[in-house]
Amino acid sequence: MKRTGILFFPAFDWSLGNSHPEREERLLYTQEQLFEEGILDLPQMKQFTPRVASLADVAQAQALFPTPSLYPETLDPHLIAAGSAILLGEARIRGEISNGFVLVRPPGHHSGATVWGNRGFCTINNEAILINQLRARYGIKKIAIVDTDVHHGDGSQDIFYHDPNILFISLHQDGRTLYPGSGFIDEQGGPNAWGQTLNIPLPPGTGDEGYHYVLETWVLPRLQAFKPELIINSAGQDNHFTDPLASMNLTASGYGKITELLQPDLAVLEGGYSIEGALPFVNLAILLALAGEDYHHVREPQKIGRSSLPLATLKPYVETLKKQTQIVKPDFTTHNVKFFPAGEWVYIPHSVYYDTEGFQETRQDFVRKCNHCAGTVYIESQRTHAKTKSVLVRIPFEACPQCEQAGYDLWEYVQHHHQEIHSGLLQNQLHNQHQVWQRKKD
Repeated sequence: MKRTGILFFPAFDWSLGNSHPEREERLLYTQEQLFEEGILDLPQMKQFTPRVASLADVAQAQALFPTPSLYPETLDPHLIAAGSAILLGEARIRGEISNGFVLVRPPGHHSGATVWGNRGFCTINNEAILINQLRARYGIKKIAIVDTDVHHGDGSQDIFYHDPNILFISLHQDGRTLYPGSGFIDEQGGPNAWGQTLNIPLPPGTGDEGYHYVLETWVLPRLQAFKPELIINSAGQDNHFTDPLASMNLTASGYGKITELLQPDLAVLEGGYSIEGALPFVNLAILLALAGEDYHHVREPQKIGRSSLPLATLKPYVETLKKQTQIVKPDFTTHNVKFFPAGEWVYIPHSVYYDTEGFQETRQDFVRKCNHCAGTVYIESQRTHAKTKSVLVRIPFEACPQCEQAGYDLWEYVQHHHQEIHSGLLQNQLHNQHQVWQRKKD
């Protein structure tokens, strides 16, 4: 029996449309199910009240660039979701709970290092904000994210791609068959964090047995080798066989087993859009597994209408994927810009499509190669048809003196000499500080 924290935030005032799959009913049916089952009356359950994150909390993980959809008042439900994740994370660090389930919406794992609006139903990244606040406030260094949402967690990957102290693992339906079209085996991290990103794209039809096999033979050994201080599960539930947006075959009991295998310190709700047929039962199974209770009796009312891939078919696929992952070698392009401080700078161009509002973000990403820390990151970002650019400068946690100074030098240059830059954020993770800047109009 484990002391398990639970926090609900259905976000009544936030929706992408009355008939949109991302709406408040996603959690209301779950609440009713848990009340009916009496789960919240178990002695090890502890409920928490939602809390609002600040924009300063967000700024240590992401740069929000000013657009009408990112005005502070429109961000309220997103900030409550992120703040609730921080709250339960702090309770775990203080020992008030053994683990916890952050049952909140809106979701966040498609929201990356730079943000111009909503994409994939996500505006800010709840897990990333949680993780960086725990690192800044409590000195935690090594954290693993295991993203079990059916969609690749491209935003979380983007935020931590250059961070050697974060292990990001994503199990998802193959990006060739599903949004956002990423998450392939060659995406393994930046030059200072190569191998700290592990993508496992799975074929449509992978069911309980296949997921459990991948976890037991690949994910768990990787976690054991990394030895994280915390494990965060981005607990998307759209792998369920009734989900309308994907083609996987997990059951509620199968999700319970995933939770039992991973033993996460926190599970944070992401996707899952079978509102009546899956979510109440999947959430119930996850919560029972976290609390150390039997979840095997949890059964959804609908029967699986399609067959899962046989394990005998999936095993060779997974073994081939493992071998291909191991033989991929880093191939980075060095590109030194004239105003960059001394050092070797790796250039990684990046393009992001915002499906909710239908525009493209073009990015020029640079990271300073370093043998001592995660390296200074410099990102120039531009929205479609915009005449000006915005910039993110990141001084990483535990930055070495050279990378810290490189960050200050870049920030100074941007404000006083780079006329194309309209606004920017200095993300000083080393000192838990940030600076926001916007060029004054003539």
